[in-house]
Amino acid sequence: MGADEAWTLTELATKVRAWELEVPKSEVPEREVELTYASLHHAHIPKLVDHEVIEYDDKTETISPGTNAEQVVAALAGAGASLDTNQEHHARSEMDDQND
Repeated sequence: MGADEAWTLTELATKVRAWELEVPKSEVPEREVELTYASLHHAHIPKLVDHEVIEYDDKTETISPGTNAEQVVAALAGAGASLDTNQEHHARSEMDDQND
């Protein structure tokens, strides 16, 4: 997610669950999206907002990079964190979807 990108919470929930299930976004069952949405909304999003990693607009349910987003990505890269092949494929497909 670049500085000018934003996802809705539903888009993010779908993307995360697709990564976890290792399936295309179109194959993620709606119930799985709902469960991931609830987890993100109630647990993960508030923590990331508190640490200014993301910004979240409650009204539009839109997530965008926060002040500390680049620092977190750089720290993860420096710690040797990386996406596996499937996660990278999903992440790149999301970028391709947004560029259409």
